[in-house]
Amino acid sequence: MTVAGGKMCQFQVVGRKAATTDNPNPEAYRMIIFAPNAVIARSKFWYYMHQFRKMKKTTGEILDCVKITEKNSRIVKNYGIWLRYSSRSGTHNMYREYRDLTLTGAVSQLYDEMAGRHRTRPRSIQIIRTSIVAPKDLKRANGMQFAKKNVKFPLPHRVASGLRNTKALSDRTFTTVRPTTFFG
Repeated sequence: MTVAGGKMCQFQVVGRKAATTDNPNPEAYRMIIFAPNAVIARSKFWYYMHQFRKMKKTTGEILDCVKITEKNSRIVKNYGIWLRYSSRSGTHNMYREYRDLTLTGAVSQLYDEMAGRHRTRPRSIQIIRTSIVAPKDLKRANGMQFAKKNVKFPLPHRVASGLRNTKALSDRTFTTVRPTTFFG
């Protein structure tokens, strides 16, 4: 489970300082933000804008907040994510690799893993950059084992449904014989 009980989504938030008589057309800023919903995306936008440009929600306005969906989510890709997070002892930079169908799925994995391994709260994680990593450029051993050409997924223990009394093959629901799971 990730932030606020939902899967992460990718939002493009555009905002600027509110127009005044001195500056009728202020500069607009665009950010790509990962959040479970648009409300949290807007809140994160103002959090970062206050850090980088000394702009607050009370002195600014949001022009647009759009959810970004990935075009091709049928192929497994390797994602590299650069982040910084605050722990009990200080601030740390980190690079992580994940395999997923979508970038939002990889970011959801990141938040879950950071909570499990480092006890990091979602508010303490700041994603700096994300990219799709080619198999030859992978750095972590976990991702490299799937990047080989002839990857095999053996099934050493499985239940042969033809040997068990399944509904499709017989009328008996229960049987007195334990299933054989080793066919080696």
